[in-house]
Amino acid sequence: MPEISKHKFNHLKIHTQYSICEGAIKIDSLKNFCKERKVQSVGLSDTSNLCGALEFAESISKAGTQPIIGTQINFKLEDTIGLISLIALNEKGYKKIIELSSKSYLENNTHLDPHVDITELYKNAEGLLILSGSIQGLFGKLFDKGRFSQIQQVYQRLLSTYADRFYLEIQRHGDQNEKSFEKYNLQQSNDLKTPIIATNEVFYLNKDMHEAHDALICIGNKTHVNEKNRIKFSDQHYFKTDDEMSELFSDIPEALENNYNLPFRCNFRPMFSKPVLPNISSEKSGGNADEVLTKESEKGLKNKFLKIFNIKNENLISNEKFIKYRNRLDHELKIITEMKYASYFLIVSDYIMWAKNNDIPVGPGRGSGAGSLVAWCLSITDIDPIKFNLIFERFLNPDRISMPDFDIDFCEEKRDLVFEYLTKKYKDSVAHIITFGKLKARMVIRDVGRVLGLPYGFVDSISKMIPFDPSRPLSLIECINREPRLQKLINDDSRVKKLTDLSLKLEGLNRNIATHAAGVVIADKKLTEIVPLYKDSSANLLLPSTQFDMYSAENAGLIKFDFLGLKTLTVINKTQKLVNKTNKDFAIENINFEDQKVFDLLSSGKTVGLFQLESTGMREALTQMKPNHLEDIIALVALYRPGPMNNISTYNDCKHGRLNPDYLHPLLEEILKPTYGVIIYQEQVMQIAQKLSGFTAGEADILRRAMGKKKRAELEKQKQRFIEGAVNNKINKEVAASIFLKIEPFAEYGFNKSHAAAYAIIAYQTAYLKTYFPHEFFSASMTMDISNQNKLSEFYEELKRLNINIIRPDINKCFADFRSDSKNFYYALGGVKAVGYEAISNIVNERLTNGEFKSINNFINRLNPKDINKLQLEGLVKAGAFDNINSNRQSLFNSIPNFILKSKNNFENKVANQIDMFSFDETKDNDIVLETSDWKFEERLSKEFEAVGFFISDHPLNQFKDIIEAYKIINFNKFNSNNEINEGNVAATLLKVQEKKTQKGNSYAIIKFTDLSSVFELFIFSDILELNRNSLVEGNSFIITLSKNLSENENRFKRINVKKIASLKDLFNKPISAIDFNTNKTSQIHKISSLIKKKGLTEVKIKVKDKDNELVFKLKNKRLVDRKSINTLKNQDISTIIH
Repeated sequence: MPEISKHKFNHLKIHTQYSICEGAIKIDSLKNFCKERKVQSVGLSDTSNLCGALEFAESISKAGTQPIIGTQINFKLEDTIGLISLIALNEKGYKKIIELSSKSYLENNTHLDPHVDITELYKNAEGLLILSGSIQGLFGKLFDKGRFSQIQQVYQRLLSTYADRFYLEIQRHGDQNEKSFEKYNLQQSNDLKTPIIATNEVFYLNKDMHEAHDALICIGNKTHVNEKNRIKFSDQHYFKTDDEMSELFSDIPEALENNYNLPFRCNFRPMFSKPVLPNISSEKSGGNADEVLTKESEKGLKNKFLKIFNIKNENLISNEKFIKYRNRLDHELKIITEMKYASYFLIVSDYIMWAKNNDIPVGPGRGSGAGSLVAWCLSITDIDPIKFNLIFERFLNPDRISMPDFDIDFCEEKRDLVFEYLTKKYKDSVAHIITFGKLKARMVIRDVGRVLGLPYGFVDSISKMIPFDPSRPLSLIECINREPRLQKLINDDSRVKKLTDLSLKLEGLNRNIATHAAGVVIADKKLTEIVPLYKDSSANLLLPSTQFDMYSAENAGLIKFDFLGLKTLTVINKTQKLVNKTNKDFAIENINFEDQKVFDLLSSGKTVGLFQLESTGMREALTQMKPNHLEDIIALVALYRPGPMNNISTYNDCKHGRLNPDYLHPLLEEILKPTYGVIIYQEQVMQIAQKLSGFTAGEADILRRAMGKKKRAELEKQKQRFIEGAVNNKINKEVAASIFLKIEPFAEYGFNKSHAAAYAIIAYQTAYLKTYFPHEFFSASMTMDISNQNKLSEFYEELKRLNINIIRPDINKCFADFRSDSKNFYYALGGVKAVGYEAISNIVNERLTNGEFKSINNFINRLNPKDINKLQLEGLVKAGAFDNINSNRQSLFNSIPNFILKSKNNFENKVANQIDMFSFDETKDNDIVLETSDWKFEERLSKEFEAVGFFISDHPLNQFKDIIEAYKIINFNKFNSNNEINEGNVAATLLKVQEKKTQKGNSYAIIKFTDLSSVFELFIFSDILELNRNSLVEGNSFIITLSKNLSENENRFKRINVKKIASLKDLFNKPISAIDFNTNKTSQIHKISSLIKKKGLTEVKIKVKDKDNELVFKLKNKRLVDRKSINTLKNQDISTIIH
């Protein structure tokens, strides 16, 4: 670090992006800025948090700059809340600002800004330095209110407490009232003999950021830039040079001198810490964590052998299998205790056992932790690592740089109960981890567009040009470079140019604070002694969060525990409970994992609803693989990803005898035989290194990581070690080098078998439930996805395929959730858009208690007004829930205001104990239901689609049957399954469009369609997409011309290409060039005549075959004929041929 000059201005008030929607400085940018300008010291002063403290200290130090750690905290004085700046001079001061920052959140139960009482500043002041703050701070607010005596009293109290560690700040940004506040502070300094200091509130690095920063302030305060009464800052809040600051304060050298000298008073910065685990000891045994872990693991192993292998304790000593397991257990325990990780295993085991004992479903395992025998013995996992050939060192070994953690899946609905348990057990030593929502490409466009006052629809259309793909997020500049439509708008429209210019400057900044709901840290002491804490008073969370994000929390020495919510576990649990109503003995943990009926289902590819196996590509892979044991499912879970996916065909060919497996070397046959010679798992790479080259398991894990990270220098080093070991094992050097080259690409994308095995087990469990208990399985699955209408549409189609009788939404038959009585499957009323689950539950309970609703009047009279509202009734009407009471949906829809009014009047009369003298017969609805004609077919279905998310009472394609016949349409299932058909037309209605970009920047879309037989997905590439983008709207129907590319090898994936898309509505409304009317009855001629009275563009022939005579009339003049009028002739002894 360079020597500190006494005459360099120190920016003590840096606001990084952790000053949410206020600071516009990324710490990495500040680091580079300081390095380039040789800045001697900078001070962190984020508003209301210390989130960036550790990251700031580490990064700024690496730039050769002294970091000064501080913050601004809200303090409350009577009815006024405002900011005061604090700086840590040493470790005690740092702990004090951690304490105060945490208190501002944890002890604030109101919806006011996080704050602490001003009296907290008067306690234990050692190591702390106070700056009075800006005109926007506490004293600035009191000054604006004219409370001068209060300010003076607090100044005096702070001066007596902190002496020369309390400074009055002088700032000169040109902000409103700043000058008069400066005069007041200079006078107070003179009167109270309080030192003054020159500071500059820095929100951004360069002056040209001012306009973008102004927009950021508006985003945070939910205002518009052209509003008059809003927070505005001058353009002077940038990182000014020494000369600029010295000139600015040249008239008060004392303020400059104090600024120059302040860094000499600071001798502390927070440092990274090694992991610190709580030392958990057992109250029963009184032993330390290592002893407790050994004892519990040995006990658990014996229990497993008794329960799973049916071997009693007295027979274990001589049992070869037990000796093998015991040796592995001792090996793992040795590594765990040497690495001081025993407490971690015990903590995880403790809360998992608590969850299992309290009927909270826990996943069988997840990640590399499933490779631990100790974890299996402690019931942390349900995966026997020796049975599945899993390696412990993939999880934990002495050569690991960062410590691993157990990722545990819990039932989504009951996970909060586990957090509640942790709160009781660890009290103030446990917390969630904070996360930050960022202004990403699409979000920043929306936010900036709003504050600039641009129309919502206009901004929405621009933001939709930016692809949303969390797996491959693009920056805004990448999106602009890849989207010609956006480039044109920027060039043609100055509003869009300004929108994108400002957005590019703000992109990537933190926008809001959230909580990593799955991540939890547990410390060996009170957390506020290590990290500052945060709590959102408006959120209903049991635990607070660390103010440090996941990386800073780990760098501070905290160990993370992952509590992941897995919906599938809830589905399995709910299904089991439904099954137990009729079969009390059924338990999912006791199912047969070699059931052929289950494998038949999987081999059919009919896997809708199955965990990990329901995507279109996965279904096709299953039909080709024809799995017949669990190892196949484990392999497929691992292979079905970009890269290794190419090996699925090799696996299948070898599995079915079409290809001989390549084991690379005879010594490797045992390792590669289960996967037919294909290297699928990271564990196999490690085993190959151990078998061929004598690597230890820890060394093999280093090799695996080196291959995965593709660091050339490390890889060359590992290659030499591999070849040397192989040569020592009497393997030819060239052969060893060849094998290394062959395994290297597999290691790059090899999958963790421990994770694949755990998830394959869950996948099989869902397949088992679907095979034997489809009614219960779909009831649970659909109820869990009750608000996801895209998912519900897939389930609905699958129910139809399984010939399960579905009762459409019906207010007198259905329930709030999805239910089945083994004969009928009742669609959930809570699955209709805008229908609140609690409200509809109350309505259903009324029906179950007092009988079916006989009329709309009866329905309204029996309900509490709080259970019905306009949107809810509209959704139910559009979904057809009242069809059995009154089938005229438009009439009911238009009458909803009457229903709401009558319901309120009824309720008020009941409260007032009055009787409606003019009430009508409750079974009749004439008084409240308006008379009008019902919606036409197309509109009726369109409204239904709005409410349900798909078509449930009919299908839009049914109105186009004539066109479908004329264009020789086949259904998609037939086209897809018949390899004799390589090209054809399918008719389908669009359900969902998801537009994305390729790596080269070309647009494509994944579109979900439905025809009369199924729901399916098609990829549409840029040329077709650009031609049809405007017509690709949900609910529209099309004729799609498809072609199929089939590989010669039957095991290869086929590719379906979209060649053309045509709107069915356009075809339906397209003029008919010529038509023949055919009838066997002369009496029908007048009906034909009534349809073709008007002149038009259609040539008309009428053929009449009456007994033995056939008469043909060709009309001289062309007539107006459309398909709607032709449809009216159906079933009237008249046929038509359209040319």
